Amino acid sequence: MMTLKEWQTKGIQYLYKNHKIFTIDEGEGEDLLLIHGFPTSSWDWWQMHQELTKKYRVLCLDMIGFGFSAKPRKYNYSIFDQADLIEDFLQSKHIKTVKILSHDYGDTVAQELLARFNQRELENKPGLNIESLCFLNGGLFVDSYKPLFIQKLLMSPLGGLVGRFFTREKLGKNFKMIFGPHTQPSELELDEFWELINFNGGKYVVHLVIRYMKERVINQNRWLAATQHTNVPLRLIDGLADPISGQNMVKMYKKIIPNPDVVDLEEIGHFPLIEAPEQVLEHYLAFIENLNNESAPKSHETTK
Repeated sequence: MMTLKEWQTKGIQYLYKNHKIFTIDEGEGEDLLLIHGFPTSSWDWWQMHQELTKKYRVLCLDMIGFGFSAKPRKYNYSIFDQADLIEDFLQSKHIKTVKILSHDYGDTVAQELLARFNQRELENKPGLNIESLCFLNGGLFVDSYKPLFIQKLLMSPLGGLVGRFFTREKLGKNFKMIFGPHTQPSELELDEFWELINFNGGKYVVHLVIRYMKERVINQNRWLAATQHTNVPLRLIDGLADPISGQNMVKMYKKIIPNPDVVDLEEIGHFPLIEAPEQVLEHYLAFIENLNNESAPKSHETTK
């Protein structure tokens, strides 16, 4: 088991707009980008990270406003800016092609990256190439997303006050609501979530970061079209016990995404990467292996 402190020591600082961003770059092979959710951080991936680095060069980061990264109090947090950050980070690594595995808020960032990639493909312009994209539970479609009451409060005019008085106890109560019935977070995990959220005064900007929920409404057509009309292979791995983006999201995905590739995880909640990392790893690697088999040149046997 890896500790949060051990994870932190892996980090390499990257500067984006003069703000320090926590990043990790480990492993060898094809490039795989992991994009975390709200309100947590790249630490969410730790249970899968070691196995993934045996097969891939794995890159992950705490987006600005999250985890061990900078959390400026006067900043225009947005999905578009997070996508800019990721593209800038990958460009600094001279990475031109990536596979993406994303969760929650990270799904929306991935949709924006996909929209940009699709447009470049149409215009035959250079830029980041997305080889494949796998979503975990997230708000892919506005009409199927069911935010918690605390999220609605943070989005309200009282959001700043709500964030200021948010506590470890309240975090635990809300997280237990969205985990599966048999995969509840331990007290240690809740302590770690809280440490990461509160790091660098994070509770004072959470109401700013959560503005992405409004962005989803404003840009729903752009991000829906990106997901519906793409040549990038997609898979959704979804915990069905998630009240936010579980069965409701899966039902919509199967209805509106062409040839939907969906893996249902029974009794798993909003955080399958934490609740069922072995299952997620199995289904993700199977997804990639299948793509590799489809793209592999076929041998031709001759008969005499």
